[in-house]
Amino acid sequence: METLDFDAVVIGSGIAGLSFALRLARRGRSVCVVTKKDSAESNTNYAQGGIAAVTSATDDFDLHVADTLAAGDGLCDEEVVRAIVAEGPERVREIVELGVEFSRLEGGDYSLGKEGGHSKRRVLHVQDMTGRAIEEALLRAVAAEERISLREHCMGIDLLTTRKLKKFGFHSEDPVNRVVGLYAYDREAGGVIALRCGAVLLATGGAGQVYQFTTNPPIATGDGIAMAYRAGAEVRNLEFVQFHPTAFFSPEGERFLISEAVRGEGALLRNADGEAFMEHYHPRRDLAPRDIVARAIDAEMKRSGARFVSLDLTARSAGEIAARFPAIDHHCRKHGYAPDKDWIPVVPAAHYLCGGVTTHLTGETTLAGLYACGEVAHTGLHGANRLASNSLLEALVLAARAVDTVEERLAHAEPLPVNLPAWVDGNVSDSDERVVLIHNWHELRRTLWDYMGIVRSTKRLERARARIELLSREINDYYWNFRVEPMLLELRNMVEVAGLMVACALQRKESRGLHHTLDHPPTCPRPTIPCCRGVEGRGWPGPPGCPPRDCRTWEARPSRGFPVPAGGGRPPAEVPPGHLAEDFPETVHEEGVLPVQPGEAEGAAGPGRPQLPVDDSFPVQVAARLGEQGDAHAAGHQADDRLQVNRVLGHPGEGPDGGEQFHDLGVGPRLQPALEEDQREGGNVAD
Repeated sequence: METLDFDAVVIGSGIAGLSFALRLARRGRSVCVVTKKDSAESNTNYAQGGIAAVTSATDDFDLHVADTLAAGDGLCDEEVVRAIVAEGPERVREIVELGVEFSRLEGGDYSLGKEGGHSKRRVLHVQDMTGRAIEEALLRAVAAEERISLREHCMGIDLLTTRKLKKFGFHSEDPVNRVVGLYAYDREAGGVIALRCGAVLLATGGAGQVYQFTTNPPIATGDGIAMAYRAGAEVRNLEFVQFHPTAFFSPEGERFLISEAVRGEGALLRNADGEAFMEHYHPRRDLAPRDIVARAIDAEMKRSGARFVSLDLTARSAGEIAARFPAIDHHCRKHGYAPDKDWIPVVPAAHYLCGGVTTHLTGETTLAGLYACGEVAHTGLHGANRLASNSLLEALVLAARAVDTVEERLAHAEPLPVNLPAWVDGNVSDSDERVVLIHNWHELRRTLWDYMGIVRSTKRLERARARIELLSREINDYYWNFRVEPMLLELRNMVEVAGLMVACALQRKESRGLHHTLDHPPTCPRPTIPCCRGVEGRGWPGPPGCPPRDCRTWEARPSRGFPVPAGGGRPPAEVPPGHLAEDFPETVHEEGVLPVQPGEAEGAAGPGRPQLPVDDSFPVQVAARLGEQGDAHAAGHQADDRLQVNRVLGHPGEGPDGGEQFHDLGVGPRLQPALEEDQREGGNVAD
């Protein structure tokens, strides 16, 4: 097995990963950027809208902060919001210096767009191809930097930590569990390689491909979230999936994004009767926050039985549309629609994941040596619903901050291990039943679309959980019997993330932001923060001043990994409300390790593919090539039986009543978050 050494490894080649790599390399550090497709294939490349930043004399930071908090529906971390908004103009200036030419008016001022949820025009854009322009500028700069190694068609598999190395018998003097590298599948090398480094930055984007209909590119399979969780890091708020209201409808299932900026330029949404319906759902009408618009479209389609609603841009001339939205204009005309004459058929589609790996403003996660940036990270900026065009802003700001943190860590880090355990495939063969992967791929995506869509219910979520459990068993069995390949690795990550998303959704007993459930009323006054933590991770404490009984933790048997030590008993399915895990000492064990039950074989596990247990009473095969999470994970246990969940209850929001005409959809005017000083330690979400 080939082992390569770098100061840092970046997984992902979008705006977050490339800007971080460029900054760190310019400080004299060696950086490897791993991307599983071509370097330009990223979520950034598909971003149409732009970057929201205060660059106009008619705008200010407080207005941008207020818009972000309102869209986030009480779950934004105001400290994080203010920090990111304040640093926005400087980060924009830096990418302009890299060669990004934002669209300008005839007088030379920036042409600023206005999108849903924004009170001012503040979105900088390059026509409707902003992401592509930024990606190209960053790739040019990266290509000129000799300290950056860019490995295309190379996919991260799992992170290596010092705790895992100790389990394999490798010596490590570091008392803190930390990341020391990763395994990756390199298509050009024809197998698995190891990357040894002092820091790993996850910049893998989101997980839109777990849904049947999405605006995301094929690479968005939740890889970073799954890798972080298996290594023991905390993830949270995965129930908040943003569905973009306006994706181009085609009978073939393609969902080309029609930017929200189109409505910012005057386009109106019309139902099957030709009525402009958004005035019935929100005071801002067609420029309401995305979650509200998506639910309104969903309601109109269900009411009429129509397969889509229409976007009316006919008030604009053909020349205006072609100049401002060339890509959208070209796509519509290619499919027989002239936007200056015809209404455009649109439907909602999965677009952005507001939750992710719990991440501090410094880029640090709950696992030492692991950093996250971009859509994969959960910083507290987006809350329960992302404000349009805030994502590229967050990526630029967090990447710059993470560089300072990583540089400090590399300067004082413990020496890296001399040897890494070799990847062992064992007695496996190439797949002769790839149809199983393809079938499971489509079934998983249909399951999420049908049961965890725009409007949810407990029954639907429980159905999704049951189906995901079955798929997880099949996929893990396939993983153990055939040689790894990109599609198998992606599907393994997708089913992991899908299970976590459903688990988070089942824990949120309210309708808030992007999570709208028929079984619970809109916006409970005390918001919850569902968190899922890999067994290796210890999580973060609750916010200062948070009453102890508001921080409920329970541990349960995870899904895969090493057999656990003998002794002890199974935890209950759930710690009763009002109790702490400490009230049930039999459920908590050192380092989160849970016991093997009587009759379960421990089995021998080594680097790569562990020896499978031979005792028939063991529930399933031990499914981990590297002892993921370092503890007992029997694949196939129920979703909520494989999580340790930290629920941190925040503080009540304050704001007006939603108004009767909005109650049926839970889309009334937003509750403003309580602006209290008991923010989460380190800048993370508290309320």
